[in-house]
Amino acid sequence: MRSMRFGQLEDGRTAGLYILESPDGTRAAVTDYGAALVSLAVADRDGVYRDVVLGHDDATGYENGGGFIGATVGRFANRIAGAGFELDGKAYKLSANDGSNCLHGGRDFYNNRIFGVKVGFTSVKKNDIMSAFASESISDKDPMQGKRGLHDDKITFVLDDPDGSQGFPGDLHLEVTYSLPGNGELKIEYKAVCNADTPVSFTNHSYFNLNGHESGSILDHVVKINADHYMPVDAGLIPYGKPEPVEGTAFDFREKKTLGRDIDADDEQLRRGGGYDHDFVLTGGESDAENRTLRRAAAMYSGESGIRMDVMTDMPDMQVYTANNMDDEPGKDGVTYGKRSAVCFETQFRPDAVNSIDPAVRGSCILKAGEEFTSVTIYKFSTI
Repeated sequence: MRSMRFGQLEDGRTAGLYILESPDGTRAAVTDYGAALVSLAVADRDGVYRDVVLGHDDATGYENGGGFIGATVGRFANRIAGAGFELDGKAYKLSANDGSNCLHGGRDFYNNRIFGVKVGFTSVKKNDIMSAFASESISDKDPMQGKRGLHDDKITFVLDDPDGSQGFPGDLHLEVTYSLPGNGELKIEYKAVCNADTPVSFTNHSYFNLNGHESGSILDHVVKINADHYMPVDAGLIPYGKPEPVEGTAFDFREKKTLGRDIDADDEQLRRGGGYDHDFVLTGGESDAENRTLRRAAAMYSGESGIRMDVMTDMPDMQVYTANNMDDEPGKDGVTYGKRSAVCFETQFRPDAVNSIDPAVRGSCILKAGEEFTSVTIYKFSTI
């Protein structure tokens, strides 16, 4: 593993960049600022490596940027209606940062915090790492350059989130581990424990473009989603009612089709999201944490690059977001990201699960005091 400076934030703190390399050639760059995935280089059908995730060149770009690009999202990913919930007979008020609703945990986002770092199983103090690599800086051309450092194909980011943070109860300890186990896989694991009952839903908010982050529209990407149902949303993008069958709708990805085929169909749900910004209830998914199993949630393929990506997760739901609100976002290498220039596959508990009318869904996202939450999502790359 290599590590280097990743720039300085407005308050003077320094962020770090850590580069994982797999024997199969896959390379991932992650930062302790927001525990975000910055770059992911995978081979196309001709053996040329393409960076398939959107990102920024340095920590300043992430501090000033929008869209939660590549970030670890919590304490509760997606939306909570009315920016509040009731748990154990007590009402909790969150920050309303999406109209009257709470989005991605509310203000004081996880993506704006510097996480602690564990390499292997040994904690590394950020100041020590930054001192050791003080002369290193990220290249304008190659985000994978840097000095050789500690050798490992995994890194764990650690966050201690205090009681009352974002309005949620309990002192939460979160660990997010990125690893490259081989076979073209990027593996993201989550572990959390809290000293009080609290709703949790963690996800990674990476934007994927299998032709390369600089390539523009992803509407020609072919996608298959293993979901028989999706959640319709109201005008505030809050799911309502029960899951609806995808059959006969623009949300039917059970057989592969391009993202662009139906995205502008005459459909009120698509108009509300400006495209796809909806939760898919994964086939075989279990709301009960004790029964969750790893399975394939989706697959995506680009005919141009020949790259295929499979998404595997043990989470019951997945939000698909086609970057409908991306608007001239400054990105890596001088690239400007526009509308529908990438797609997110956010594995998670159901949006607004904590307020769901379904007791099983509502209970699925509650981490009980002293118990451990674990989850895993794998993005696996191959060529066709």
